[in-house]
Amino acid sequence: MIKSNFLKTVLTLFFLLLSYSNGYTCSMYKITIGNKTIVGTNFDAYYTAPRIWFENAVQPGTYGAAFSGGRISGVHGYAPQSGMNEAGLSFSRLATATPQTNIMDMSRKKPIPNECSYLKDILHTCKTVEEVKRYISQYNHSFFLQDVFIYIEKSGRYLIVEPYTMTLGNEARYVLSNFCPSVTDATYANKLDRYRKGVELLNTKVDTTPEFCKALSDSMHVCRKKIGDGTLLSSNWDLKTGNITLYFYHDYTKAIHYNLKEELAKGDHFFEIPKLFPPNAEFQKMLSYKVPQNTPGLELFLLLCGGLFIFSSLYFLVSFIRTRKTTPHAWVKITWFPLGMLMAFYMYSLFRNVGIFYNPVPYQDYVFTIQNIMAYVPFLVLFLIIPLAITYWKIIQTKTWSVFSKLLLTANHIALLILIGWFAYWGLYTIF
Repeated sequence: MIKSNFLKTVLTLFFLLLSYSNGYTCSMYKITIGNKTIVGTNFDAYYTAPRIWFENAVQPGTYGAAFSGGRISGVHGYAPQSGMNEAGLSFSRLATATPQTNIMDMSRKKPIPNECSYLKDILHTCKTVEEVKRYISQYNHSFFLQDVFIYIEKSGRYLIVEPYTMTLGNEARYVLSNFCPSVTDATYANKLDRYRKGVELLNTKVDTTPEFCKALSDSMHVCRKKIGDGTLLSSNWDLKTGNITLYFYHDYTKAIHYNLKEELAKGDHFFEIPKLFPPNAEFQKMLSYKVPQNTPGLELFLLLCGGLFIFSSLYFLVSFIRTRKTTPHAWVKITWFPLGMLMAFYMYSLFRNVGIFYNPVPYQDYVFTIQNIMAYVPFLVLFLIIPLAITYWKIIQTKTWSVFSKLLLTANHIALLILIGWFAYWGLYTIF
C-alpha cells in the first residue's frame, strides 16, 4: 500500500511538471444579503465566439436553465462555463492547477461521458447544493483535473467542487479565482490581483445593487498589456429574480439584460455575444492577431515543423552513429538530436497552450511546470541561428555529406528562420 501511494504521488508530480495550464484566468464572487443572492463571474479567455443559451426543462420535475461559454467541446457543442436554473441554482467554473494533496482513487465511480451533458444535467436536475453534492458523488469528478467549480443556491449556500474533494459553505460574501481552496493558503491566493481586489472591495462594502456588482466585476477584471486581451465575458446572475446582466470584453459601459423566465418562454435558443454589443477595438485587435488556434495555415505549418524536427532528430542521430569517424562536422548531427526534440516539444507547446501568445515574456505558468523553462526556447534559437548558419554553409560545400542530409539540414534552417519571424511577431523576444 505504501509503495502504491508513493508511486501515485510520484506520477502525479511528474505529470504536473510536464503539463501546463490552459492560460486562462477567471474569477467569481457571490454576495448574499437577506433573501437575495448575486453571483458574478469573469470569464477570462481567448475564445472569439462566446455565447449565452437557454434550454427548457425536458421532463416534469426538472428545470430550465441558462448557460454561457465560449469553448466548443468536440461534437458535444459549447462547454458551459457558468449558468443558472429556474430554481435559483448557479455555478461557475475556474481553471486551476492540479492539486498535489488529497488525491483519491475514484476509478470505481461512474465515468463522465462528456463534460457538456454532465454539467448541463446538474442544473437541469438539481435545486440545492446538497442535491448537487449527491449527484456529483456518483461520478469520478477528477475528470476535471484542472478545474474548480462552485455551485450556489438561492439561499446563498454554496458547494465547492475540486478534483478530489467537495466542501459546503455558507459565507455571505465569497470570492474565488484560479486555485483550489482546500489546498491553497491565503498568501498564494492574494498574489492573484483579481482575487485580492475582489476581497478588498467586499471588505469595505457589501451590496447587491447593480451598480455595486458592476463595480465589483470591473475591479476583478483582467486586461493584459500585450494586446489588450483578458476578461472575455462578465456576467451577473440574480438567483432570486432570474435576471442576468452581461458585459463584453471588459467594457463595463455597455450591458445586455435578460430574464431567465422570459427567455425560456421563447423556447430553446442562443445569442452570439459579440453580435450583441457595439464594435470593441480591443476585441477586434485580438481577432486580427494570428495564432495557431485561429489560423489553420499557421497550425499546419507548426505541425509540419514538429514532424520535421522529430524526423531530423532521429535521422541525424543514426547518421552520426554510422558516420561520425568519416564525416566532417559530424558534431552537427548529434547537436540536432536534442535541438530537434526540443523544438518538436516547443511546437507541441504552442499548439496546446494559447496563453504563450498573450501573456508577458517569458511566459510563466501560475504553478511551476516545464513551460516556465520552455519559454526561453525562442532566445536559444536566436542565439544559435548564426553559428548554425555558418556551419551549414561549410557543410553544403563538402562532398562527404549525402544530398539527402544536406536537403534535410536546409529544411531545418529554413524552418528555424521562419519561426524566428513568427516568434518576433508574437512578441516572444519582447522582455522589456
